[in-house]
Amino acid sequence: MIKKSAIAFILLSILARLCFSQENPDNERLRNLVRQNRQAEVAIPHPGFPEIDVVSRNVSVRSVREKTVYLVLSPLTIDWFLDRGYDYTIVENGQSKAISGSTNMIQAMEWETYPTYTQYDSIMRYFASTYPSLCRLATIGTSIKGMNVMALKISDNCGQDETEPEVFYTSSLHGDETGGFILMLRLAGYLLMNYGANRQVTDIVDNLEIWINPLANPDGTYNNGNSIDAPVRNNYNNYDLNRNFPDPESPNTVKQKETLDMMKFLAGHRFVLSANFHSGEEVVNYPWDRWSRDHADKSWFYAISRAYADTVHLHAPSGYMDYLDNGVTNGYDWYPIYGGRQDYTTWELQGREVTIELDNDYITPEEELNALWEYNYRSLLGFLENAMRGISGLVTDAKNGQPVPAKIFIDGHDRDNSHVYSDTVTGEYTRLLEPGTWDLTFTAAGYQERVISNLVLAAGEGISLDVEMEPVLSPVDTTNPEKPLLYPNPGTTFIKAVLPENLRGTINIKIFSPAGVKLSDYNTVSFPGNPVLIDTRWLAPGSYIVVFTGAGTGISYRGRIIVAGE
Repeated sequence: MIKKSAIAFILLSILARLCFSQENPDNERLRNLVRQNRQAEVAIPHPGFPEIDVVSRNVSVRSVREKTVYLVLSPLTIDWFLDRGYDYTIVENGQSKAISGSTNMIQAMEWETYPTYTQYDSIMRYFASTYPSLCRLATIGTSIKGMNVMALKISDNCGQDETEPEVFYTSSLHGDETGGFILMLRLAGYLLMNYGANRQVTDIVDNLEIWINPLANPDGTYNNGNSIDAPVRNNYNNYDLNRNFPDPESPNTVKQKETLDMMKFLAGHRFVLSANFHSGEEVVNYPWDRWSRDHADKSWFYAISRAYADTVHLHAPSGYMDYLDNGVTNGYDWYPIYGGRQDYTTWELQGREVTIELDNDYITPEEELNALWEYNYRSLLGFLENAMRGISGLVTDAKNGQPVPAKIFIDGHDRDNSHVYSDTVTGEYTRLLEPGTWDLTFTAAGYQERVISNLVLAAGEGISLDVEMEPVLSPVDTTNPEKPLLYPNPGTTFIKAVLPENLRGTINIKIFSPAGVKLSDYNTVSFPGNPVLIDTRWLAPGSYIVVFTGAGTGISYRGRIIVAGE
């Protein structure tokens, strides 16, 4: 039997299509615009929430304002849109013509013009070479056209992986949303130049590992070459990268190279806190984007979003970042999206990410770049400080002091993957929470459960809590097998590998898909009596081949692991 809600949804969809079914005389012009520019923006009357949900699954929604929905069409989506028969108007946009660009790197680093890609690359290398003790340059991956997707690590000991929370700022996943690009470059320079002189900056750099990716979609921003000329929203293959991440609501999306590279980078760091910068409105958007239900930490998300916007209001003219709830919104309440990075990071990786829309103009005019910085830089610093609050520490084995990969959750509070894990290598964890009294539960395979009760977290402060886990004696842990013994198998988050005696010391672990595609390749150390832990949190449910190879001997063994869904 069809439910009444399903019937209502079908009727509303039919009515919406009937309302917008008249042939639009601009259809051919719209096709030509998409053909020439690789994209075109249109506005449609708001068709009601059920139809907006359909639209969002098939076309990139740019924004929803009052009774109008703004869409960006690409060669991949225009046919679907026109077949739907919506009434629309073409949005004219000539902003990119106003970009003059920087004549050299020195001028670019005055942050009042947009750099060429070559200048951008030079600036990133300049930061790393000028501040080698504070800054390291890394490559997340490359774009379809071969441009580097770069990130800077800024920390007081940038060459080491310290037991400090990792945070991530990333911008311009949409290539024609450019204000955040300059903002991130300028923030990196500000942190490096003010370390040791500015107390707030020094405290942040000393206590966090900060990663900044100014430009996540270089092919979109530098669409026509080395200069920013007619940038586009999507990547070179015409995919919206902020609709391209794994999503339980849209599992069949073709993952682009930039997306796969970013997923690997995010899984390798498990950022405690992150923000994704865009333009098109002026608002801080928090999870969820795809569900009407609230995140378990909605109050905390709202508080940090409110703090960002309110700090902006102290330093910006009236009217800036006051959209929706005076500069703050829940994503789904605004409009639903699927395959977004914010929800992927928060759901799949147990992170905490928000999306910050910086400017009503997609391309911030060069004469307004200074103002954008002045309005936002204090909020950018304050947002990072959130990662130093909450409850954090190390989880270790009570017998040998080795790190323990534990699940940390709050019974009766956590849901939808809002729990966190301690780091596989260091045992470090951070649980960001709003002020209050909390009970934390620590569980790990092969260890007794521990509950730490009545932790009082005050506003603006953090709690340092190291936890020792008592191992549960098990004969499997002391076995010296002739081939790798893998357990629990199937597993969900971690699988232990008890290795033969001839695999000791440094070993290499490779993980392959059933089709033979190498998914992971790293070295670790195997100690007698201690199983090697394989982190499977980043793997989709399914079967995988694992190959263990001794670094000194070249001896190899293989085994099969099965990752089960939680």
